Amino acid sequence: MERIFLDTNIIIYANDRRDPKKQALARTVVSGLMRSKSGVLSTQVLQEYASVAISKLGQKEDVVLRQLKLLETLEVVSQTPAMIRRGVELKKLYGIQFWDACIIANAEAAGCDTLYSEDLNTGQFYSGIRVKNPLSGVE
Repeated sequence: MERIFLDTNIIIYANDRRDPKKQALARTVVSGLMRSKSGVLSTQVLQEYASVAISKLGQKEDVVLRQLKLLETLEVVSQTPAMIRRGVELKKLYGIQFWDACIIANAEAAGCDTLYSEDLNTGQFYSGIRVKNPLSGVE
């Protein structure tokens, strides 16, 4: 079974009412990965989601807490010092942003085949992990 890592932006769109089309698609993607048990995310993703949901989306803490509990039904990889070091290596290797490199390091550590992200180039391979934007084509 394919293992798919979810970048923070997909989780954010699933909770962002400002773009109903992307929200609906992102919710479908996330719920499908929950049902199939093929979705993976990391503690970094959970932290980034909580921060953006509270500060930029204006969600109440109780809503964010419920969402975090729901997201914990996916496989969650804990960020380790080794993953952070790997993120630095990947940043240098690919010339990408540090936080994106850490997401790739998380996906790599989890043995994922695919990374769902809107921040990186669709079709690009990083460390053997294919990037796919599941929200492409939605405007």
